[in-house]
Amino acid sequence: MTRKLFGTDGIRGVANADPMTGEMAMQLGRAIAHIFKDVKGRHRIVVGKDTRLSGYMLETALASGVCSMGADVMLVGPLPTPGIAFITTSMRANAGVVISASHNPYYDNGIKIFSQDGFKLPDEIEHRIEELILSNHLHSLRPTANAVGKAHRIDDAVGRYVVFLKNTFPNNLTLDGLRIALDCANGAAYRVAPTVLEELGAEVIPIGVDPNGENINDHCGSLYPEMVSRLVLEKEADIGIALDGDADRIVFVDRKGKEVDGDYILAICAHQMLSENRLKKGTLVTTVMSNIGLDRTIKNAGGKVIRTQVGDRYVVEEMVRGDYNLGGEQSGHTIFLDYNTTCDGVLTALQVLAIMKQKERPLDELTHVMEPLPQVLYNVEVKEKKNLSGFPEIEKRIREIEKTLEQSGRILIRYSGTEPLLRIMVEGEDETKLHRFAQDLVELVKKYIGK
Repeated sequence: MTRKLFGTDGIRGVANADPMTGEMAMQLGRAIAHIFKDVKGRHRIVVGKDTRLSGYMLETALASGVCSMGADVMLVGPLPTPGIAFITTSMRANAGVVISASHNPYYDNGIKIFSQDGFKLPDEIEHRIEELILSNHLHSLRPTANAVGKAHRIDDAVGRYVVFLKNTFPNNLTLDGLRIALDCANGAAYRVAPTVLEELGAEVIPIGVDPNGENINDHCGSLYPEMVSRLVLEKEADIGIALDGDADRIVFVDRKGKEVDGDYILAICAHQMLSENRLKKGTLVTTVMSNIGLDRTIKNAGGKVIRTQVGDRYVVEEMVRGDYNLGGEQSGHTIFLDYNTTCDGVLTALQVLAIMKQKERPLDELTHVMEPLPQVLYNVEVKEKKNLSGFPEIEKRIREIEKTLEQSGRILIRYSGTEPLLRIMVEGEDETKLHRFAQDLVELVKKYIGK
């Protein structure tokens, strides 16, 4: 199916420019209300957002579209994406909508949709929504009089989510004695994250908690871990935590100021869950981007790793299909299906902090559980996402590199699902050679399809 609006994670683009316009948001609201209509009575759609200036515009338009199809809207305001998934299921709503462009700059925005079970939509339902938006089918179905929907504001949404998060932390533990440097990216978690950590007993040193509509992800949060790293060293914190704009992604920094990526976090959590016999089927789900060292770690601990294509939605789909309970990405998206249906940065922080408290060990010591292979990643801006098989010189160089690496490494090339970028990842034993291989490919890509 050819996608016209939806990418790998909802609809995304420059706010107030096609497709992220108020007109499209209204049409999207109508399509969502129609598809998730409950024939037994009035149906309800949860709508939340991050802190972007354009969130007001899109929230109003989306709510108008939902109400115009006879559904009620429950507005929760700024709340992390996983919080909206939680509210959707806990309030038995028919669907949940998130207005956020995640880690993108403030002038972008996006819309993601959860079904009533809290999971992101499969491709076929997104395709149906696109068909409804791009056709005139809904024009004749709009109700009138008292059949038009209402809008309600859920004032205690933040409090509900805070209680949920705290209940995922072991009852016999507290965070007393821990000093935590926290960067909320001036995004959706600016109230939730500090509150949860402080109420569990931690001393929190927060930054990125003063959103003004334009400073979300602006040299802060998970895209700029050096900010929280500096804070850790300045304040002698035990750990640093950096979230992205919608708080479904997290990057950790240890007490020495060193960044700890998602592969380490998956290794630490999987290892702990294996030791407690809590990792379902002894299996961790991750993507093709994760380091080979992660596979070796889990195998040595008696488990196994299953890989999917890049994108947390594909990780979740595999977890549901195989009945697994832990998965994630190297980028910092982590899913604990025992607790929530999607990636949750604050929840992930609590699970890691719980392991630190249980083992009485700092994060830098916990990372010793995995020995990663050198891995280099280059991003090349492209004019158009063309099939690389149409460029023999690029294909030839890829085959040559693969032959050189043989069983001691690998190469992975893919287009970003949200940006005009080609990502080139090379993994192996010799980092100097990896950079040379990757740079060869970068030059060839720039030559033929570079911007």
